[in-house]
Amino acid sequence: MTGNGVASIGECMLELSGQAGPNWRMGFAGDTFNTLWALHALSGDRPATYVSAFGDDPFSRDQIGFFGENGIGIGASPIIAGARPGLYAITLTGAERSFTYWRGDAAARQLASDPAALAKSLENQSLVYFSGITLAILDDAARMSLLAAVAKARAAGSLVAFDPNYRPRLWRRREEAQAAILDALAVTDIALPTFPDEQMLFGDAAPQATAERLGKLVGEVVVKNGEEPALIAASGTLQPVPAVHVAAPVDTTGAGDSFNGAYLAARLAGHAPSEAVLRAHRVAAAVVQVRGALAPFETLRAAFED
Repeated sequence: MTGNGVASIGECMLELSGQAGPNWRMGFAGDTFNTLWALHALSGDRPATYVSAFGDDPFSRDQIGFFGENGIGIGASPIIAGARPGLYAITLTGAERSFTYWRGDAAARQLASDPAALAKSLENQSLVYFSGITLAILDDAARMSLLAAVAKARAAGSLVAFDPNYRPRLWRRREEAQAAILDALAVTDIALPTFPDEQMLFGDAAPQATAERLGKLVGEVVVKNGEEPALIAASGTLQPVPAVHVAAPVDTTGAGDSFNGAYLAARLAGHAPSEAVLRAHRVAAAVVQVRGALAPFETLRAAFED
């Protein structure tokens, strides 16, 4: 029988944001961590675990310390001597962001190097979450180990959620990404794709095409599409749910990730998919009104319960 914890697998990086002249603000973020941050904030007393691999340098120690200060553990994630975290910087044009990355030798690329440790981190979790970026940072053998561990957790009773989150620069070939994402969908219960990503990767003409295609593979699908309605595919039906318009967004970083965390928190709390999407839209709208990927817990909770 599974416990009540939630686990998210992937890479949390050093984030440089809020540039003011030559000065930057440093934090910690990354797609699956951003989702866990929101999920943890909105899930009450559920234990939260970020499953990755970490270095032994001061930045890695600070990162793990930051997790702990906010109630997030690292399970059996390995600490690798001489390794260090990846780094990215956010630059903004208005509220729209672009990213510059330094992550080629990041410790997180070794998150599946110890299959036994990975499996242990996923034991007794009510929910396991990962993304296409998690897949993209791994080599072929490690990717297979990851999917095997996720499948084992699912067979033991964990709910598995996956966001394909396609980033072309992380993949050697488009076909490689397609194959890996389809393999991930085969062990997924809830899929949380973004339409422009799916259009780029699979050539879908419209969100309905994405929902119908993935609905044949996964029991519950929510297609995100920015400020356009999200589209739910579940139980053989399609249901659009309007988004929340934000007149003057500050920073769109982490909006989709926070949507995912809020949606999953609502589903774990027993809300129907449509109600979960409404809450997720409100949370995403709150996140784009703060700088950086991680909104304060109080901001997330107020939007979720509004």
